[in-house]
Amino acid sequence: QVRLVESGGGSVQAGGSLTLSCTASERTFSSYAMAWFRQAPGKERAFVAAISRARGYTYYADSLKGRFTISRDNAQNTVWLRMNSLKSEDTAVYFCAAQAVDEDYQTPFYGYDYWGHGTQVTVSS
Repeated sequence: QVRLVESGGGSVQAGGSLTLSCTASERTFSSYAMAWFRQAPGKERAFVAAISRARGYTYYADSLKGRFTISRDNAQNTVWLRMNSLKSEDTAVYFCAAQAVDEDYQTPFYGYDYWGHGTQVTVSS
């Protein structure tokens, strides 16, 4: 069982930046593809970004490319989401997710097995 704990959420004005962190309990963290999702009020959970387990290949929702950056450090069991130029529509609960994969190219955009509890990001205009 992988436990994921997010941190770094909060309130920020439009145009500002935040960095979210997610730390995993799993010592074989490098065996897991990692991702961030978000859920805005009244909407379904949506894919934000993902990163492959070892080489750090990154993938983004098309609408977020250029503003958000996902990264990881397997030695620290941590994945980050750097969010720049935040907009009011970025307001959501952000969730970290993990999925064990066999190969580095297997980085899913959905169907993750393990989830954190989420961290709230509120962007005021």
